[in-house]
Amino acid sequence: MKSLKENFQRAHIVIIGSGIIGKFNALELSELGFQVTIVDPTQLQNSSNAALGLLMGNMYQKRTGRSWELRKQSIELWPQWITFLQKFNCELNIEKPLIQLTTNEEKFKKLEKFIYKNNDHNLRILERDSIVIKKINKAFQTNNIKGIISFKDGRINPFSLLQTLDKYLKHKKINFSKEEIIKIRKSNNQWVSITKNNENIKSDMVILCNSLKAVDLIDSISHNITLKPVLGQAMEIDINDAEVDLLSLPKQFNINGKNIIPKSKNKLIIGSTDEYSTKPEENAFEKLTNFLDKKPNWLMKGKISKKWYGIRARPDGEPSPIMKNLENGLIICTGFYKNGILLAPACSKWVANEIKNYLF
Repeated sequence: MKSLKENFQRAHIVIIGSGIIGKFNALELSELGFQVTIVDPTQLQNSSNAALGLLMGNMYQKRTGRSWELRKQSIELWPQWITFLQKFNCELNIEKPLIQLTTNEEKFKKLEKFIYKNNDHNLRILERDSIVIKKINKAFQTNNIKGIISFKDGRINPFSLLQTLDKYLKHKKINFSKEEIIKIRKSNNQWVSITKNNENIKSDMVILCNSLKAVDLIDSISHNITLKPVLGQAMEIDINDAEVDLLSLPKQFNINGKNIIPKSKNKLIIGSTDEYSTKPEENAFEKLTNFLDKKPNWLMKGKISKKWYGIRARPDGEPSPIMKNLENGLIICTGFYKNGILLAPACSKWVANEIKNYLF
């Protein structure tokens, strides 16, 4: 019998989809010694390119069940992966802390209850008289913002992360195909991925990480999997107001569901993932900036300098994400909705364990 390492080096795995999840799986499996091929005709247009990179794990309020277990595992794994990936990009890091804010008194009471119940020194309440809240209230010309701060959560720059993963994959000489897979089938204990050009890519296993398109390659009815599109979008907004210094604000925070990232003294990013659609509505600017009862004057006068969006997949009828071993040698790993970057380490660890169980 061949050794574990020899079996790994012999096995070939095809990953369909080159977003954060696909590339993280390729990284994990490559480190274990597998031969990996990533297949994706639209690498630069996948939804990972529209991510803002907020890692909201420790402040997740439901601390039971599968979703929390995945978050908890990823929180523990991310520092290890950052250390590993810094070999390929010394500037890659997680900016901390992360702040969650609301103007709704009832929601704030729930946040307060969550903090008191868990007694976690990494989580604290931000009252109106805190310095951070005073600065935010002043900048946004209001007085009723309150919330919590997590010193364990933060943000990783998604563009930098993708570039770093690409450097790693190039270093490891991972195969990459820009073909479009239109069908997969099992043949003599191997999987055959058939391209649009009628070429066959043979492998021992296939991992589906291609968002909404994953269900096009399986019998979604028999597997009872339904995905619906959710739009993630963001805008970079230029502010022309000498009295406002956006750099006086926290590096990343959330107000009433909208993620805000100051980029310079007069430039910030606002983003959100909450529309069941495949393209932004005409009033996207109004919807993204309308997170307070009254907008501050500088935001009303702000000009969009850049905007982008990506279509995410959200499971319909079951929790997010979908991580299933559909049949021998076929795994689906999609439907991460808002948490693809956060949960990537836990996802790749789960996939690796499933493959070990299948091959050995």
